[in-house]
Amino acid sequence: MRALLTAASLALVALPGAALAGDKGAGDKPYAKGEAELAKMLEGRVAGKPVRCLSSSNIQNSTVIDKTAIVYRSGSKLYVNRPRTGATSLDDDDILVTKLYGSQLCNVDKVDLVDRGTRSWSGFVVLDDFVPYERVKTARR
Repeated sequence: MRALLTAASLALVALPGAALAGDKGAGDKPYAKGEAELAKMLEGRVAGKPVRCLSSSNIQNSTVIDKTAIVYRSGSKLYVNRPRTGATSLDDDDILVTKLYGSQLCNVDKVDLVDRGTRSWSGFVVLDDFVPYERVKTARR
């Protein structure tokens, strides 16, 4: 009986951690349409080393990829952020509402989602690292 209670207690302790794992759990499958849209956007580009923060003054615009990622443009680079939590809430018709604490957007920041049509809150995401993508330089002949 004691072993059963111990096992049940351990399961209860593990459950909150599993729930906080968010959208990156082993059972979650990528959203095929979003992945295809992202692949098309990144065509001809190569990934660089992920960064934790982006300077807000260098971000020119952002694009929401349904249930997949947020892509930030800074000059010729695209920075892909696959949120650690809430990615399934992403909708390309959402407005991103970001509160900055300082001059950078970082991998721990929360971004609220507002439905463009109803102007009501529709969820949030917690950002992860930003992966830069640059165009492949071809050799001139």
